[in-house]
Amino acid sequence: MDYHIEVDKHYYSVPYQLVREEVDVRLTERAIEVLHNNRRVALHPRSSRAYKHTTLKEHMPKAHQKYAGWSPGGFLNQAILIGPHTRDLTQAILTSFKHPEQSYRSCQGLLSLAKKYPPERFEKACAMALIIGSPRRKSVLSILENGLDQTGDLLVDSEEMKTQAPSLPHHENIRGPEFYASAIGEKS
Repeated sequence: MDYHIEVDKHYYSVPYQLVREEVDVRLTERAIEVLHNNRRVALHPRSSRAYKHTTLKEHMPKAHQKYAGWSPGGFLNQAILIGPHTRDLTQAILTSFKHPEQSYRSCQGLLSLAKKYPPERFEKACAMALIIGSPRRKSVLSILENGLDQTGDLLVDSEEMKTQAPSLPHHENIRGPEFYASAIGEKS
């Protein structure tokens, strides 16, 4: 599927040009050697860490190499410098993908927005995106571009958010807790 092969429940990189090619593997107690057409294409120290990756940068496509230094911790460290809502939104993005590496571009995009807006506005926009249940860069951008972070319509103070119950819009087809309380009372 990608430029890694599985050997004893660990994933080792091979040059990306060999994706879907058949390779041979030689194992020793300390190393794994990968051969293609009887020529060595990779040599890795052997790892016993199940379902983890050992990747050499030179095996990656050029487009992936620029992301090699990125990590979930690095993004969270950048986000915490802006504020707790930015950190929480970044964490939500990181956990919304099956593999954290798939979220790196989204995290980078989110944090690049922080350079274009004042930290207070950006932090409030992140809080609003979390409140509306849309932890996405696109949502934060829309909030900022439309000035919604400056309207004060949504509560973004952490303590208020924890204690404030969400309110439902008024509509004849929406039944609130009162309806169900009276329906239960009638059956008794």
